[in-house]
Amino acid sequence: METWLRELSDEDRAFIKRFIIASGSLKALAKQYNVSYPTLRTRLDRLINKIKLLDDPESKGPLRMKIRSLAAEGVISTTVAKEILNAYEKEKGGREND
Repeated sequence: METWLRELSDEDRAFIKRFIIASGSLKALAKQYNVSYPTLRTRLDRLINKIKLLDDPESKGPLRMKIRSLAAEGVISTTVAKEILNAYEKEKGGREND
């Protein structure tokens, strides 16, 4: 199983499954979740960003992946995520291991 897929929550994987079963129809999926189309679109956009970040070779290491995942989910802003990662890199001093 791909690393990015393993790192997704059960809820995210269930969402992907329902999306595929709905043939990618956001309108049908919005009805299933009983939410508006824009709400569902926002959730899908966040999931897409999360997958991109988890699949990014720059995201190596559990701390980097977690911070990028939190930013993709909107838990923290991308600005805060960058500040944390920059501070981590500065403190780490270029070592390869987290």
